[in-house]
Amino acid sequence: MPRTVEIAPEHPREHAAIGALHCAAFNDTYEAAVVIGLRAGGFAIASLVSRVDGRVAGHVMFSRMTVLVDGRDVKAAALAPLAVDENWRQMGLGGKLVTAGLAMCREAGMHCVVVLGDPTYYRRFGFSLQAIAHLRTPYGPGKLMGLELVPGALAGQAGEVRYPAPFGRAQS
Repeated sequence: MPRTVEIAPEHPREHAAIGALHCAAFNDTYEAAVVIGLRAGGFAIASLVSRVDGRVAGHVMFSRMTVLVDGRDVKAAALAPLAVDENWRQMGLGGKLVTAGLAMCREAGMHCVVVLGDPTYYRRFGFSLQAIAHLRTPYGPGKLMGLELVPGALAGQAGEVRYPAPFGRAQS
């Protein structure tokens, strides 16, 4: 059992551990490269780690993205990526990271958050497929979920979701 669990902003000295965590969790370097690109491009709103006994056990990033609804720009964040070390899964670390990140998005004035992930997992935070079903996305219909941080932020007839350049592979 761990002695201490902490959710906090990442520290630059943890960047290598965060990259290794994403590579291991996704068995790919893509997510680690996205995190580096989002940091370098100034897109990050929240980049949080869970530390167990002082060591990185999880990471989540929330970054600025473009969401247009009926021609208006909605202040939006992308939740991606989220990873937890396999030794610390099923302990609620991912949920704590998401909850803390959503609070930071609210504080930063974001009106909505978009995520690509398991609907069963993300529904507990209020995400739904219906919230952005009327919007074009780089993933096609029924793949992304949205969460309104400001009621009515995603209301409208049509629009588009665009990820920042570091997500490049997702948009091709």
